Amino acid sequence: MVDCETDDPLMSADGVRRCFGTRPGQDILARYHDEEWGVPVHDDRHLFEMLTLEGAQAGLSWDVVLRKRAGYRAAFHDFDIARVAAMDDDALEALRQNEGIVRNRLKIYSTRSNAAAVLAVQESYGSFAAYLWAFADGQPVINQTASLSQVPASTSLSDDLSKDMKRRGFKFVGSTIIYAFMQGIGMVDDHVAGCWRRADSTA
Repeated sequence: MVDCETDDPLMSADGVRRCFGTRPGQDILARYHDEEWGVPVHDDRHLFEMLTLEGAQAGLSWDVVLRKRAGYRAAFHDFDIARVAAMDDDALEALRQNEGIVRNRLKIYSTRSNAAAVLAVQESYGSFAAYLWAFADGQPVINQTASLSQVPASTSLSDDLSKDMKRRGFKFVGSTIIYAFMQGIGMVDDHVAGCWRRADSTA
């Protein structure tokens, strides 16, 4: 979740009221809000991409990570899960010099280990999507929040999913990261009252 400082916290520079993406120059963030945030995702490659980006965001702003999205796609074979799982240490070490991504060693290596964990989940559940969405009984959780201040950083659902993913060997999957991940893949819809997407997403 991203907080923006304006007199009206929902009013964006382009005159559209959204949950985030309000500052001038945050076109990528605004587009992400409008087109992706809270929209249900069931494609494993896209889910793996979002898990990777959410893990990379730890300690950084989401706007920064979104600006590196193309770099991540190039560095990690367009998030081909099997190819990422097969990357060797030399390939990962080389990425530490890649300015197109977050060059944290643990985050880089976690992308490979998470790919391997996704493959194991696919073997057991048929797809990564089936595994994830089972935690929400296959349906998005649509919250009716009045303001950004009411949007939680984590919930019992993210706690449960985080715990299970850690048990399966996933890295950078603390409950706060996982709640942001669930928002990003539409398992949770946290568009707040007054946001233009609120009516669209709850219709």
